[in-house]
Amino acid sequence: MKQYRGKLILISAAIALALYFLYPTYQSYKINKHLDTLSGADSTGYIQTNEKDIREARAKRIKVGLDLQGGMRVVLEVNVLKMLQELAKNKDDQFSAIVAEIEKEAQLSDENVTVIFSRKFEEKQIRLSRYYGSLRETNDEIVKKLRDESDKAVDRAMEIIRNRVDQYGVSEPSIQKQGGRRVIVELPGVSKEDEVRQLLQGTALLEFKLMKDPDIIYKTMEAIDKYLLSQGFSDSTASPSASKDTTKATDALTTLTQSDTTKSILAGQKTPEQFAKEHPFFALVRPDQRGLGEGYASENDRARIDRILKRPDVQKLLPSDMEFYWGAKPSGMSEGVKFYQLYGLKKIPELTGGVIVDARATIDPNFNQPIVTMNMNSEGSREWARITGANVNKRMAIVLDNAVFSAPKINGKISGGRSQIEGMENIEEARLLEIVLKAGALPAPVDIIEQRSVGPSLGEDSIQAGINSFTYALIVTVLFMLVYYRTGGAVATVGLFFNVLFIFAVLAAFGGTLTLPGIAGIVLTIGMAVDANVLIFERIREEMTTGKTLRATIDAGYSKAFSAIIDSNLTTFFSGVVLFQFGTGPVQGFALTLMMGVTANLFTAITITRVVFNMMTERGTATINFG
Repeated sequence: MKQYRGKLILISAAIALALYFLYPTYQSYKINKHLDTLSGADSTGYIQTNEKDIREARAKRIKVGLDLQGGMRVVLEVNVLKMLQELAKNKDDQFSAIVAEIEKEAQLSDENVTVIFSRKFEEKQIRLSRYYGSLRETNDEIVKKLRDESDKAVDRAMEIIRNRVDQYGVSEPSIQKQGGRRVIVELPGVSKEDEVRQLLQGTALLEFKLMKDPDIIYKTMEAIDKYLLSQGFSDSTASPSASKDTTKATDALTTLTQSDTTKSILAGQKTPEQFAKEHPFFALVRPDQRGLGEGYASENDRARIDRILKRPDVQKLLPSDMEFYWGAKPSGMSEGVKFYQLYGLKKIPELTGGVIVDARATIDPNFNQPIVTMNMNSEGSREWARITGANVNKRMAIVLDNAVFSAPKINGKISGGRSQIEGMENIEEARLLEIVLKAGALPAPVDIIEQRSVGPSLGEDSIQAGINSFTYALIVTVLFMLVYYRTGGAVATVGLFFNVLFIFAVLAAFGGTLTLPGIAGIVLTIGMAVDANVLIFERIREEMTTGKTLRATIDAGYSKAFSAIIDSNLTTFFSGVVLFQFGTGPVQGFALTLMMGVTANLFTAITITRVVFNMMTERGTATINFG
């Protein structure tokens, strides 16, 4: 026994280490099973009490792939051209025309956007210094800087997306860069498509903008209304049904004191058709009867209103420092139709989200509604105190990604840099906004160019199919070994179980992901593990005919089969390396488990089974049946 002490210690340490790495998987399974029996407050309380253990178990357990767990696969493309457009200064019509050409070519080509960008400006013989950098810089110098900015934008977008996904709570996300502009995100166990889109695409551009005086807003709307009437409303004509929708919105509002500007507009008992004919804009956007400055419009008319407001001739009617913004959420609903608020805000923000150092989703105790509280840095706190102090009784709109979440009235100077965002429907939405604000703003917009979902039912079917294939392969293999090789087959079966144990332990230890092709790799490994034992046992059976002792026969069998086992396993391992290096997705999953299985097979087939046989002969076992 003493001569095997070193090997026994090695085997014991390997088994103990495997059980250590697999324990979090078992712990996570027990926690999930217990959570299934709880609901409501009990479930929430259990999660809060055991939050640390749950997080650690989920972080260290064996990860399950998208094909087994269900979830979403999203391909994102970073809009580098949009970022370059925003970096430009002194933009004019000529610049816009060139950008339009670049955009058209970039959609049909995989060429780097900055290369197309540079070539187009050279073709037009326009120096880039007109829009970027200083006048002394050459085109090559500016292009080099822009290329560096675009590369950084893609890498930073990946990191921000990773931060958002991690905070969102996805336990086994996969985030990979593809080419120069694309990012592939796999989110197992996620099914809420709208939330994922907001999470991945939200640029997190937070701005605090003062609302214009209500009279100025309504006079601007009135000017647009009169202009459209004089032009015969050539963009499109408001339908009677659209006018009825906005009439419903007005009726649904609480009627308070009207402003002088809106009294004449809303006065009189006109039919919807008459009103639409006389007031083409106010048939789409109804002023708030309380005179607070907002307009209300049906969701069916938003696209039409946007087209009107973007018209160059209509833009000239707006004050130079004013823009219209939609509310982020519907302000009400009538007969199944949602209505949105339209705000008139100053173009230049008073403060941006760059000063935010922390954000937290919570419930407002006064009104029992979800909010997100924000804390600012010292510079932001000083500016916020100055801005709020100078604009008491005015309204400050909180704008995120060009949508107004709320526009509260400033009642007094706010010190300490603490503020809040309202307008979320539930705490989950507030939590999503908290994640986006804390993770930071994307350096450039991202577009979802491909999205695929794997339903949980399909995932469960895949899991069941994978488990069945693994179980059947194991049962058939074990039965064959026991029937054909008797005692030797029983020892080989013990080694086979350790082989599978080590594969799963390595998966857990190195954060590998178990996929359906990965299960196929494990099944193949079971066959290879048996193949190694078959080579050894056949050699032992040949040596038995020479009249050697049992111990000498076993030693000779292992010695003569060793080279064949090494050759077959090494070639398979290198095949797995090639598949993993040059394959993608499912191929890599198969290659990963195959390589781990081959490595574990060499240890179990050559070391563990031989130590068992040597210990049996050491104890005086006269015969060991090899079939």
